[in-house]
Amino acid sequence: MKPNLTYFAGLDIGGTTVKAVLVDAHGQQAGTLVEVRSLVRGGYATTFGQLELALEQLAAGACIERQAIAGIGLDVPAPSSDGVIWGRANLGDDWVGTDIRGLLSARLGIPVFMTNDGNAAALGEYALRKDHTSSLMLVAPGTGLGGGLVLPGGRCYEGVNGLALEVGHVSVPFREDDDSLPSCSCGLTGCAEAWVSLVALRRRLGLELAKPQWAAHPLNQSAACIEEKAYQLRDFAQQGDALAVSLFQRQGFILGYLIADLVRVFDPGLVVIGGGLAETSFRNLYMTWIEAGFAKRAWPVYRFSPLDPDQVSTRFEWASGGDAAAAIGMAYTACELFQ
Repeated sequence: MKPNLTYFAGLDIGGTTVKAVLVDAHGQQAGTLVEVRSLVRGGYATTFGQLELALEQLAAGACIERQAIAGIGLDVPAPSSDGVIWGRANLGDDWVGTDIRGLLSARLGIPVFMTNDGNAAALGEYALRKDHTSSLMLVAPGTGLGGGLVLPGGRCYEGVNGLALEVGHVSVPFREDDDSLPSCSCGLTGCAEAWVSLVALRRRLGLELAKPQWAAHPLNQSAACIEEKAYQLRDFAQQGDALAVSLFQRQGFILGYLIADLVRVFDPGLVVIGGGLAETSFRNLYMTWIEAGFAKRAWPVYRFSPLDPDQVSTRFEWASGGDAAAAIGMAYTACELFQ
């Protein structure tokens, strides 16, 4: 065992798994990523047991005693404020209204920092860019459309209710073919998430497949449900399929258009695009669609520096942390806060 060293853990609670990362006092990762089942529907106490299991595995992997872990960063897949979850999301009922941070800290006897999963992923992308010290905004299309903003120095902007950077619920001026506004899961209409998300892909795919021009498309010949067909769209797009490419092109353009308005508010300098599309073979093409939407909406000053026209003032990068980004962000934050 390694004596007299201090470590910090990042715990990312997902609907299915807990991902865990350990770093030393210098922010360097110790051991490897650990994954255990989250069991969130069984209640927070059950998940606490899984968190302890993850910590034991982290300690064993790094050849340290668990007592050497001096702080924890924890993220949850639900809205929270000051350690208290106030929205159920995919969690069991007893999570809501509970001081998760306080209870876990008392149970483990060490300090805990807690935020939501979008903020955690943004912090992870910031931590992975060792030479980046200014702000960073993460926008991540997935089942929904999430985001996070990390301020210079590595502190995340959460907002007073933990609801900052709900980027998916910013309105965008796009309409369906019949001039209607699409409904969003939040209850409003016209939100960006209703255009840029897996849920949006399902809707748009259904509408397109009903058109005569796609009658002979392989997805129209399939007996699979619309959810499964939407999952297949990435594979079709990677093969250059016209329908799939057109759907992703529109999504990318609308995402870029949205980002232009977000940049006008926050001026982060660096925008990181997360989500599953970061792993696709057509991601460079998708990025050009994002940049086209951004160019359509952004003021020139947010595209090129007013002091040096050869310098780009807003850079775009793909996320590099993958599934471990949120856990890395939480470990990094615990290291910064608790030593």
